[in-house]
Amino acid sequence: MCEHLSFVRTLHPMKAKNEKWLQAEHKRSFSSWFKRTIKTELARPKNTISQQIRWLAHEPKREVLNYSGYGIGGYYYNTSDHDSRSTTQNSGVMVEAESLHMSTAKDKNPIYANMLYYGVIEDIWELNYTQFKIPVFRCKWVDNKGGVKVDENGFTLVDLNKVGDPNDQFIFASQAKQVFYVNDPNGGRWSVVLTTKPKLYDRGDVCDNIKETPSFSRGLPESEDIDNEDVAYVREDCEGIYVEEDTTSRKKRKRT
Repeated sequence: MCEHLSFVRTLHPMKAKNEKWLQAEHKRSFSSWFKRTIKTELARPKNTISQQIRWLAHEPKREVLNYSGYGIGGYYYNTSDHDSRSTTQNSGVMVEAESLHMSTAKDKNPIYANMLYYGVIEDIWELNYTQFKIPVFRCKWVDNKGGVKVDENGFTLVDLNKVGDPNDQFIFASQAKQVFYVNDPNGGRWSVVLTTKPKLYDRGDVCDNIKETPSFSRGLPESEDIDNEDVAYVREDCEGIYVEEDTTSRKKRKRT
């Protein structure tokens, strides 16, 4: 990525001063540049191009598998269409990505920073590169400008009807984190974002990772983890009853 950005800056020194144009050109021309660069490297007798990079440069097959549900990284996802016909919700996603931030449209000094994006899965596709497959999600992302806020209690709220850039919809499935959207009890257009941890898999069984699930609110403290066998749980509001240990029913084990 960085190598291609440097290439674009060198090729268009005047236009490259505009970061917004640079990012648009980077997205537009990266694929063709990548194929040319790998083809040139492969022509060298002693190249170090891996098999995975070679297949990526060949592009995937034209036939794309489409799923309504997909499991990856300890999460199970559904498309929003599938969720609309189900009693469960598994189409909410969150991704952390670096993006260009501009205070205004005429900002000449934009900055890059990581930001959380919230959305809903519209399609689940699996790209076939012959030797391996890569699942991707096409999502409808909430516009962070006016579509995301944090309330006074630290809860993140989103307006799912405020859609962001329609030209930037895809992410790798491996990048996604599952979230759930609950209608704000105060009403209105906002939904509360609830995060969760991946499921724990043990001998084919699935159990919720309740112990490590973070607080839904940024402003509320997480409960302390109490895992001490020496802690005694005693009621002090009433008199206790002492029970003698019955040793008559014990069986002695023979040593061999």
